[in-house]
Amino acid sequence: MNLIGNKIRLLREEKGLSQENLASALDITQSNYARLEKDDNRISVPRLIIIAKTLETTVTELVGEKANTVVNQNHNHEAVTYLHANFQADKEHIQTLKDEIEYLKKMVDKFLEK
Repeated sequence: MNLIGNKIRLLREEKGLSQENLASALDITQSNYARLEKDDNRISVPRLIIIAKTLETTVTELVGEKANTVVNQNHNHEAVTYLHANFQADKEHIQTLKDEIEYLKKMVDKFLEK
């Protein structure tokens, strides 16, 4: 499905802009721009930003639900691995801080005994 390209086309038509208008904003030919609308996998983030500004909308509005789907499909495993690694690092850091607190408590107790 070409959700992003269709959304761009609809917004472009609503604004009364031609493919040539957006092609000019992107500094590409009209035929290259037409391919972007037909195959949204070819659209880079910098181009999405320019398109969004030209159409007076946001990248989030253009991308919509598809971004969440792509991230979930392509990066779910990487996300879980990343979160697990951070969780482990946080657990280790917490344990280190607890150990330091215990050490400092002992030092304070020794100081107060003198």
